[in-house]
Amino acid sequence: MILSTTDFVPNKEIIEIVGIARDSTVRARNVGRDIFAGFKNLVGGEIDEYTQLQAESREEAIFRMTKDAEKLGAHAIINVRFTTAMIMQGTAEILAYGTAVKLK
Repeated sequence: MILSTTDFVPNKEIIEIVGIARDSTVRARNVGRDIFAGFKNLVGGEIDEYTQLQAESREEAIFRMTKDAEKLGAHAIINVRFTTAMIMQGTAEILAYGTAVKLK
């Protein structure tokens, strides 16, 4: 599956738009990560535990979005975007979405 943040795929012709491919994951912080994050908050710097949690969440959302596009019969997803929303305290949704297309 080709993923692109642009509205085209270089050297490929889009022959059909098959729909919107999307999916999400909802993740929560955990106590262990919060303890380490609390220490980092005191001294400053990147909070690696949360960075890793967000990276894993984005990858899961991309994987699920790709599976959704495959169900639509797409060859690629263009205009890929991410959005996030807080569901409740300490819990966030990461949504990946884009336009599923067929290529020549």
